[in-house]
Amino acid sequence: MNIALWIVQGLAALGFVYSGWLKAFQYEKAAASWGWVKDVPKTFVVSIGLAELLGAIGIILPLALNIVPILTPVAATGLAVTVLFGALFHIRRKEYRNIGVNIVFFALTVFVALSRF
Repeated sequence: MNIALWIVQGLAALGFVYSGWLKAFQYEKAAASWGWVKDVPKTFVVSIGLAELLGAIGIILPLALNIVPILTPVAATGLAVTVLFGALFHIRRKEYRNIGVNIVFFALTVFVALSRF
């Protein structure tokens, strides 16, 4: 089970690093990839990106380094909440095809959070 959890944590971290990097440091690329980015303030998009990057670090490093390992499920919970709000945002905007990614990453992060607490 531990190996499966590490694999899930790694996949989730990779996804959040990609998404967070685009939002935080490659705003124009993010705007070209995701239509919603143009409709919200840039600072909001960058903030989400930074939160995703911190969450990606938090879902791996605390447990891997055994330094305050409780931060790993806390980071997973924070990422799950972020993805849930993202899904609600897409539902409100009737962007239903974007919700599939949210559901996958919500499931990954909830699995990590519940298993690691």
